[in-house]
Amino acid sequence: MIERYITHAGAEAIAEIVSLARGLQGLRVLHVNSTYHGGGVAGMLRSLVPLMNEVGLDADWTVLFGEPKLFSATKKFHNALQGEEVFPAEDELDAYFRVNEFFARYAPFDHDLVVIHDPQPLPTISFREKREPWVWRCHIDLSAPEERAWDLLRPYILRYDAVVVSSEAFRKEDLPTETFIVPPAIDPLSDINRELSPAEVEEKLAQYGVPTDKPLIVQVSRFDKWKDPLGVLEVYRRLRDEADARLVMLGNMAGDDPEGPEIFARVRERAAALPDVHLITETDELLVNALQRAAAAVVQLSTREGFGLTVSEALWKGTPVVATAVGGIPLQVRDGETGFLVAPGDYDAAAGRVLELLRDEDLRRELGTRGREHVRENFLITRLLRDWLSLIRELLG
Repeated sequence: MIERYITHAGAEAIAEIVSLARGLQGLRVLHVNSTYHGGGVAGMLRSLVPLMNEVGLDADWTVLFGEPKLFSATKKFHNALQGEEVFPAEDELDAYFRVNEFFARYAPFDHDLVVIHDPQPLPTISFREKREPWVWRCHIDLSAPEERAWDLLRPYILRYDAVVVSSEAFRKEDLPTETFIVPPAIDPLSDINRELSPAEVEEKLAQYGVPTDKPLIVQVSRFDKWKDPLGVLEVYRRLRDEADARLVMLGNMAGDDPEGPEIFARVRERAAALPDVHLITETDELLVNALQRAAAAVVQLSTREGFGLTVSEALWKGTPVVATAVGGIPLQVRDGETGFLVAPGDYDAAAGRVLELLRDEDLRRELGTRGREHVRENFLITRLLRDWLSLIRELLG
Protein backbone atom coordinates (compact mmCIF):
# COMPACT_ATOMS: atom_id res chain seq x y z
CA MET A 1 0.00 0.00 0.00
CA ILE A 2 1.05 3.59 -0.59
CA GLU A 3 1.56 4.18 3.14
CA ARG A 4 4.54 1.80 3.08
CA TYR A 5 6.51 4.65 1.53
CA ILE A 6 5.99 7.10 4.38
CA THR A 7 9.28 6.08 6.01
CA HIS A 8 11.24 6.98 2.89
CA ALA A 9 9.24 9.79 1.28
CA GLY A 10 7.56 11.39 4.28
CA ALA A 11 3.91 11.85 5.22
CA GLU A 12 3.51 15.12 3.30
CA ALA A 13 4.51 13.48 0.01
CA ILE A 14 2.00 10.68 0.51
CA ALA A 15 -0.77 13.13 1.42
CA GLU A 16 0.00 15.14 -1.75
CA ILE A 17 -0.27 11.98 -3.87
CA VAL A 18 -3.62 11.06 -2.33
CA SER A 19 -4.89 14.58 -2.97
CA LEU A 20 -3.74 14.54 -6.61
CA ALA A 21 -5.38 11.15 -7.17
CA ARG A 22 -8.73 12.52 -6.00
CA GLY A 23 -10.88 13.01 -9.06
CA LEU A 24 -8.92 10.45 -11.07
CA GLN A 25 -10.56 7.41 -9.48
CA GLY A 26 -11.19 4.68 -12.03
CA LEU A 27 -9.32 6.50 -14.81
CA ARG A 28 -8.07 3.84 -17.23
CA VAL A 29 -4.38 4.33 -18.09
CA LEU A 30 -2.45 2.04 -20.43
CA HIS A 31 1.37 1.90 -20.56
CA VAL A 32 2.99 0.33 -23.64
CA ASN A 33 6.64 -0.61 -24.09
CA SER A 34 8.59 -3.41 -25.75
CA THR A 35 9.94 -5.60 -22.93
CA TYR A 36 8.94 -6.81 -19.47
CA HIS A 37 12.57 -7.00 -18.32
CA GLY A 38 15.97 -5.48 -19.04
CA GLY A 39 16.69 -1.80 -18.52
CA GLY A 40 15.14 0.90 -16.37
CA VAL A 41 11.82 1.34 -18.21
CA ALA A 42 10.48 -2.10 -17.35
CA GLY A 43 11.79 -1.76 -13.80
CA MET A 44 9.96 1.53 -13.29
CA LEU A 45 6.71 0.25 -14.77
CA ARG A 46 6.76 -2.75 -12.43
CA SER A 47 6.44 -0.26 -9.56
CA LEU A 48 4.58 2.66 -11.14
CA VAL A 49 1.63 0.69 -12.55
CA PRO A 50 0.73 -1.02 -9.24
CA LEU A 51 1.08 2.30 -7.40
CA MET A 52 -1.28 3.99 -9.84
CA ASN A 53 -3.79 1.26 -9.08
CA GLU A 54 -3.25 1.61 -5.33
CA VAL A 55 -4.28 5.27 -5.40
CA GLY A 56 -7.44 4.53 -7.37
CA LEU A 57 -6.58 4.65 -11.06
CA ASP A 58 -7.21 1.65 -13.30
CA ALA A 59 -3.72 1.25 -14.76
CA ASP A 60 -2.50 -1.48 -17.08
CA TRP A 61 0.69 -2.39 -18.96
CA THR A 62 1.08 -4.23 -22.25
CA VAL A 63 4.07 -5.08 -24.41
CA LEU A 64 4.65 -4.74 -28.15
CA PHE A 65 5.82 -8.19 -29.19
CA GLY A 66 7.81 -8.27 -32.38
CA GLU A 67 10.31 -10.08 -34.54
CA PRO A 68 14.07 -9.74 -35.15
CA LYS A 69 13.73 -7.21 -37.98
CA LEU A 70 11.47 -5.02 -35.88
CA PHE A 71 13.99 -4.87 -33.05
CA SER A 72 16.84 -4.40 -35.51
CA ALA A 73 14.98 -1.33 -36.79
CA THR A 74 14.15 0.03 -33.35
CA LYS A 75 17.72 -0.47 -32.11
CA LYS A 76 18.91 1.60 -35.07
CA PHE A 77 16.31 4.24 -34.25
CA HIS A 78 17.48 4.22 -30.63
CA ASN A 79 21.08 4.71 -31.73
CA ALA A 80 20.14 7.33 -34.30
CA LEU A 81 18.12 9.36 -31.81
CA GLN A 82 21.22 9.38 -29.62
CA GLY A 83 23.29 10.80 -32.48
CA GLU A 84 24.73 7.84 -34.39
CA GLU A 85 24.76 8.03 -38.20
CA VAL A 86 22.61 4.95 -38.76
CA PHE A 87 19.22 4.26 -40.35
CA PRO A 88 17.08 1.12 -40.72
CA ALA A 89 17.09 -0.81 -43.99
CA GLU A 90 13.92 -0.95 -46.08
CA ASP A 91 12.91 -4.43 -44.89
CA GLU A 92 13.49 -3.36 -41.28
CA LEU A 93 11.26 -0.33 -41.77
CA ASP A 94 8.60 -2.56 -43.33
CA ALA A 95 8.69 -4.79 -40.24
CA TYR A 96 8.58 -1.76 -37.94
CA PHE A 97 5.39 -0.37 -39.42
CA ARG A 98 3.77 -3.75 -40.11
CA VAL A 99 4.16 -4.96 -36.51
CA ASN A 100 2.92 -1.65 -35.14
CA GLU A 101 -0.12 -1.77 -37.40
CA PHE A 102 -0.95 -5.31 -36.28
CA PHE A 103 -0.47 -4.33 -32.65
CA ALA A 104 -2.69 -1.25 -33.05
CA ARG A 105 -5.51 -3.34 -34.49
CA TYR A 106 -5.48 -6.17 -31.95
CA ALA A 107 -3.99 -4.91 -28.67
CA PRO A 108 -6.46 -4.07 -25.88
CA PHE A 109 -6.74 -0.29 -26.35
CA ASP A 110 -9.79 0.65 -24.29
CA HIS A 111 -8.52 3.34 -21.95
CA ASP A 112 -8.86 6.99 -21.05
CA LEU A 113 -5.13 7.70 -21.51
CA VAL A 114 -2.40 5.84 -23.42
CA VAL A 115 1.31 6.21 -22.61
CA ILE A 116 3.71 4.93 -25.27
CA HIS A 117 7.30 4.37 -24.14
CA ASP A 118 10.22 4.93 -26.54
CA PRO A 119 10.42 4.43 -30.35
CA GLN A 120 9.39 0.77 -30.56
CA PRO A 121 5.58 1.32 -30.35
CA LEU A 122 5.69 4.98 -31.44
CA PRO A 123 3.79 4.59 -34.79
CA THR A 124 0.93 2.66 -33.16
CA ILE A 125 -0.98 5.92 -32.83
CA SER A 126 -1.20 6.30 -36.62
CA PHE A 127 -3.05 2.99 -37.07
CA ARG A 128 -5.92 3.67 -34.67
CA GLU A 129 -8.90 5.96 -34.47
CA LYS A 130 -7.71 8.15 -31.63
CA ARG A 131 -10.39 9.02 -29.06
CA GLU A 132 -8.32 9.62 -25.93
CA PRO A 133 -5.14 11.56 -25.05
CA TRP A 134 -1.87 9.83 -26.01
CA VAL A 135 1.51 10.60 -24.43
CA TRP A 136 4.89 9.64 -25.85
CA ARG A 137 7.36 8.98 -23.03
CA CYS A 138 10.90 9.06 -24.47
CA HIS A 139 13.62 7.67 -22.19
CA ILE A 140 16.39 8.32 -24.74
CA ASP A 141 18.97 11.12 -24.94
CA LEU A 142 17.39 13.35 -27.62
CA SER A 143 19.91 16.17 -27.41
CA ALA A 144 21.42 15.62 -30.89
CA PRO A 145 19.42 13.09 -32.97
CA GLU A 146 20.50 11.91 -36.41
CA GLU A 147 18.60 13.99 -38.95
CA ARG A 148 17.04 11.28 -41.14
CA ALA A 149 15.70 9.30 -38.20
CA TRP A 150 14.33 12.41 -36.52
CA ASP A 151 12.66 13.55 -39.74
CA LEU A 152 10.99 10.15 -40.12
CA LEU A 153 9.78 9.82 -36.52
CA ARG A 154 8.85 13.43 -35.76
CA PRO A 155 5.53 13.37 -37.73
CA TYR A 156 4.37 10.46 -35.58
CA ILE A 157 5.41 12.27 -32.41
CA LEU A 158 3.35 15.27 -33.53
CA ARG A 159 0.21 13.12 -33.36
CA TYR A 160 0.62 12.86 -29.58
CA ASP A 161 -1.02 15.18 -27.09
CA ALA A 162 2.13 15.44 -24.99
CA VAL A 163 5.75 14.32 -24.85
CA VAL A 164 7.60 13.41 -21.66
CA VAL A 165 11.42 13.45 -21.42
CA SER A 166 13.85 13.02 -18.55
CA SER A 167 15.78 16.28 -18.73
CA GLU A 168 15.42 19.84 -19.96
CA ALA A 169 18.39 19.09 -22.24
CA PHE A 170 16.12 16.79 -24.29
CA ARG A 171 13.44 19.34 -25.08
CA LYS A 172 13.30 19.84 -28.86
CA GLU A 173 12.80 23.33 -30.31
CA ASP A 174 11.35 21.90 -33.52
CA LEU A 175 8.75 19.88 -31.63
CA PRO A 176 5.78 22.15 -30.79
CA THR A 177 3.99 19.37 -28.88
CA GLU A 178 3.62 20.17 -25.20
CA THR A 179 6.64 18.67 -23.44
CA PHE A 180 6.88 17.72 -19.79
CA ILE A 181 10.10 17.06 -17.86
CA VAL A 182 9.68 14.00 -15.61
CA PRO A 183 12.91 12.36 -14.42
CA PRO A 184 12.78 8.61 -13.72
CA ALA A 185 12.88 7.24 -10.19
CA ILE A 186 13.71 4.18 -8.12
CA ASP A 187 11.48 2.14 -5.84
CA PRO A 188 13.12 1.91 -2.38
CA LEU A 189 11.02 -1.16 -1.53
CA SER A 190 11.87 -3.22 -4.61
CA ASP A 191 14.35 -6.10 -4.39
CA ILE A 192 16.92 -4.03 -6.24
CA ASN A 193 16.83 -1.26 -3.61
CA ARG A 194 15.45 -2.62 -0.32
CA GLU A 195 17.70 -2.78 2.70
CA LEU A 196 20.04 -5.77 2.94
CA SER A 197 22.03 -6.82 5.97
CA PRO A 198 25.81 -7.32 5.65
CA ALA A 199 25.22 -11.06 5.96
CA GLU A 200 22.70 -10.99 3.09
CA VAL A 201 25.13 -9.05 0.93
CA GLU A 202 27.92 -11.52 1.66
CA GLU A 203 25.68 -14.50 0.94
CA LYS A 204 24.47 -13.11 -2.38
CA LEU A 205 27.99 -12.29 -3.58
CA ALA A 206 29.19 -15.74 -2.56
CA GLN A 207 26.36 -17.28 -4.58
CA TYR A 208 27.89 -15.75 -7.72
CA GLY A 209 31.51 -16.38 -6.78
CA VAL A 210 32.42 -12.73 -6.14
CA PRO A 211 35.11 -12.57 -3.40
CA THR A 212 35.20 -9.58 -1.09
CA ASP A 213 38.88 -9.72 -0.15
CA LYS A 214 39.58 -6.67 -2.35
CA PRO A 215 37.72 -3.40 -2.91
CA LEU A 216 35.03 -3.76 -5.56
CA ILE A 217 34.57 -1.44 -8.52
CA VAL A 218 31.16 -2.05 -10.09
CA GLN A 219 29.28 -1.06 -13.22
CA VAL A 220 25.67 -2.26 -13.58
CA SER A 221 24.41 -1.69 -17.14
CA ARG A 222 23.13 -3.48 -20.17
CA PHE A 223 25.97 -4.59 -22.44
CA ASP A 224 25.39 -1.69 -24.81
CA LYS A 225 27.98 0.42 -26.61
CA TRP A 226 26.43 3.62 -25.20
CA LYS A 227 27.36 2.37 -21.70
CA ASP A 228 31.01 2.11 -22.88
CA PRO A 229 31.81 -1.23 -21.22
CA LEU A 230 35.16 -1.38 -23.03
CA GLY A 231 35.93 2.00 -21.50
CA VAL A 232 35.20 0.60 -18.05
CA LEU A 233 37.78 -2.12 -18.68
CA GLU A 234 40.26 0.52 -19.83
CA VAL A 235 39.76 2.56 -16.64
CA TYR A 236 40.31 -0.58 -14.58
CA ARG A 237 43.49 -1.39 -16.55
CA ARG A 238 44.88 2.10 -15.90
CA LEU A 239 44.35 1.98 -12.14
CA ARG A 240 45.58 -1.61 -11.61
CA ASP A 241 49.16 -0.49 -10.89
CA GLU A 242 47.94 1.86 -8.15
CA ALA A 243 45.28 -0.22 -6.42
CA ASP A 244 44.64 -3.92 -5.91
CA ALA A 245 40.94 -3.96 -6.64
CA ARG A 246 38.39 -6.20 -8.34
CA LEU A 247 36.05 -5.16 -11.19
CA VAL A 248 32.54 -6.54 -11.48
CA MET A 249 30.44 -5.77 -14.55
CA LEU A 250 26.85 -6.91 -14.24
CA GLY A 251 24.48 -6.57 -17.16
CA ASN A 252 22.00 -8.30 -19.37
CA MET A 253 20.79 -8.30 -22.93
CA ALA A 254 17.27 -6.92 -23.14
CA GLY A 255 14.91 -8.78 -25.45
CA ASP A 256 14.55 -5.74 -27.72
CA ASP A 257 18.33 -5.18 -28.08
CA PRO A 258 19.87 -7.34 -30.84
CA GLU A 259 23.33 -5.76 -30.38
CA GLY A 260 23.75 -7.02 -26.80
CA PRO A 261 25.34 -10.43 -27.47
CA GLU A 262 27.90 -8.94 -29.87
CA ILE A 263 28.89 -6.23 -27.39
CA PHE A 264 29.19 -8.79 -24.60
CA ALA A 265 31.45 -11.00 -26.73
CA ARG A 266 33.83 -8.06 -27.28
CA VAL A 267 33.82 -7.24 -23.55
CA ARG A 268 34.51 -10.85 -22.61
CA GLU A 269 37.45 -11.02 -25.02
CA ARG A 270 38.99 -7.83 -23.65
CA ALA A 271 38.34 -8.82 -20.01
CA ALA A 272 40.18 -12.12 -20.46
CA ALA A 273 43.45 -10.18 -20.60
CA LEU A 274 42.87 -8.54 -17.20
CA PRO A 275 43.02 -10.09 -13.71
CA ASP A 276 40.16 -10.02 -11.22
CA VAL A 277 37.38 -9.12 -13.65
CA HIS A 278 33.98 -10.71 -13.10
CA LEU A 279 31.39 -10.53 -15.88
CA ILE A 280 27.87 -11.52 -14.86
CA THR A 281 24.85 -11.67 -17.17
CA GLU A 282 22.25 -13.02 -14.76
CA THR A 283 19.03 -11.12 -14.11
CA ASP A 284 18.99 -11.01 -10.31
CA GLU A 285 17.84 -7.82 -8.60
CA LEU A 286 19.18 -8.86 -5.23
CA LEU A 287 22.62 -9.33 -6.79
CA VAL A 288 22.45 -5.78 -8.18
CA ASN A 289 21.48 -4.60 -4.71
CA ALA A 290 24.32 -6.50 -3.02
CA LEU A 291 26.97 -5.35 -5.50
CA GLN A 292 25.98 -1.70 -5.24
CA ARG A 293 26.14 -1.93 -1.44
CA ALA A 294 29.46 -3.78 -1.38
CA ALA A 295 31.20 -1.55 -3.94
CA ALA A 296 33.83 0.96 -2.92
CA ALA A 297 32.90 2.84 -6.09
CA VAL A 298 30.27 2.45 -8.77
CA VAL A 299 31.10 3.69 -12.25
CA GLN A 300 28.76 4.70 -15.08
CA LEU A 301 30.80 5.71 -18.10
CA SER A 302 28.02 6.17 -20.65
CA THR A 303 28.75 8.16 -23.79
CA ARG A 304 25.03 8.96 -24.15
CA GLU A 305 22.42 8.42 -21.46
CA GLY A 306 18.73 9.14 -21.17
CA PHE A 307 19.02 9.04 -17.40
CA GLY A 308 20.87 6.02 -15.99
CA LEU A 309 18.80 4.82 -13.03
CA THR A 310 21.63 2.59 -11.83
CA VAL A 311 23.28 5.82 -10.67
CA SER A 312 20.40 6.64 -8.32
CA GLU A 313 20.29 3.01 -7.21
CA ALA A 314 23.93 3.17 -6.12
CA LEU A 315 23.55 6.57 -4.47
CA TRP A 316 20.51 5.30 -2.56
CA LYS A 317 22.76 2.67 -1.01
CA GLY A 318 25.29 5.25 0.10
CA THR A 319 27.84 4.33 -2.56
CA PRO A 320 29.60 7.16 -4.41
CA VAL A 321 29.54 7.14 -8.22
CA VAL A 322 32.10 8.16 -10.82
CA ALA A 323 30.17 8.90 -13.99
CA THR A 324 30.23 10.78 -17.26
CA ALA A 325 28.53 14.17 -17.49
CA VAL A 326 26.01 13.17 -20.16
CA GLY A 327 22.21 13.08 -20.42
CA GLY A 328 20.42 12.76 -17.11
CA ILE A 329 23.47 11.72 -15.09
CA PRO A 330 24.37 15.27 -13.90
CA LEU A 331 20.89 15.51 -12.37
CA GLN A 332 21.92 12.66 -10.07
CA VAL A 333 25.66 13.08 -9.58
CA ARG A 334 26.60 16.49 -8.25
CA ASP A 335 30.31 16.72 -8.89
CA GLY A 336 32.21 16.63 -5.61
CA GLU A 337 29.01 16.34 -3.58
CA THR A 338 27.46 12.94 -4.37
CA GLY A 339 30.24 11.59 -6.58
CA PHE A 340 32.42 12.74 -9.45
CA LEU A 341 31.71 13.65 -13.07
CA VAL A 342 34.16 13.20 -15.93
CA ALA A 343 33.98 13.76 -19.68
CA PRO A 344 33.09 10.75 -21.85
CA GLY A 345 36.25 8.95 -22.94
CA ASP A 346 38.48 10.65 -20.34
CA TYR A 347 39.69 7.40 -18.84
CA ASP A 348 42.60 8.99 -16.98
CA ALA A 349 40.23 11.31 -15.11
CA ALA A 350 37.84 8.44 -14.34
CA ALA A 351 40.67 6.24 -13.09
CA GLY A 352 41.96 9.07 -10.92
CA ARG A 353 38.59 9.65 -9.32
CA VAL A 354 38.06 5.95 -8.64
CA LEU A 355 41.52 5.78 -7.04
CA GLU A 356 40.63 8.77 -4.88
CA LEU A 357 37.59 6.90 -3.58
CA LEU A 358 39.47 3.65 -3.06
CA ARG A 359 42.06 5.45 -0.92
CA ASP A 360 39.75 7.60 1.20
CA GLU A 361 37.06 5.83 3.21
CA ASP A 362 35.94 9.06 4.87
CA LEU A 363 35.36 10.65 1.47
CA ARG A 364 33.33 7.63 0.37
CA ARG A 365 31.19 7.88 3.47
CA GLU A 366 30.68 11.65 3.10
CA LEU A 367 29.69 11.46 -0.58
CA GLY A 368 27.52 8.43 0.09
CA THR A 369 25.53 10.18 2.80
CA ARG A 370 24.83 13.17 0.60
CA GLY A 371 24.01 10.95 -2.35
CA ARG A 372 21.37 9.01 -0.46
CA GLU A 373 19.70 12.19 0.70
CA HIS A 374 19.76 13.62 -2.83
CA VAL A 375 17.93 10.55 -4.14
CA ARG A 376 15.43 10.69 -1.26
CA GLU A 377 14.53 14.26 -2.17
CA ASN A 378 14.39 13.88 -5.94
CA PHE A 379 14.32 10.37 -7.38
CA LEU A 380 12.00 8.09 -5.42
CA ILE A 381 9.04 6.36 -7.07
CA THR A 382 6.60 8.42 -4.99
CA ARG A 383 7.90 11.56 -6.67
CA LEU A 384 7.44 9.91 -10.07
CA LEU A 385 3.88 8.93 -9.18
CA ARG A 386 3.17 12.51 -8.05
CA ASP A 387 4.55 13.91 -11.31
CA TRP A 388 2.43 11.56 -13.42
CA LEU A 389 -0.73 12.37 -11.48
CA SER A 390 -0.06 16.10 -11.97
CA LEU A 391 0.58 15.57 -15.67
CA ILE A 392 -2.62 13.55 -16.12
CA ARG A 393 -4.69 16.19 -14.34
CA GLU A 394 -3.25 18.89 -16.58
CA LEU A 395 -3.86 16.89 -19.75
CA LEU A 396 -7.45 16.08 -18.84
CA GLY A 397 -8.19 19.60 -17.70
